[in-house]
Amino acid sequence: MTYAADRIYTEVAYVAYHFHWALDDILDLEHGERLRYVGEIASINTRMSQGR
Repeated sequence: MTYAADRIYTEVAYVAYHFHWALDDILDLEHGERLRYVGEIASINTRMSQGR
């Protein structure tokens, strides 16, 4: 099963936007590691939007 290119672009854009990392650095991450960062960013954004 292949990972959809649109999904990779979304993940990379999300991490790059929030952490300002270079494209190559983000693409070098293992899939699971990249998803972990996406999840951590989402958690940070949720806490911030709730004023925590």
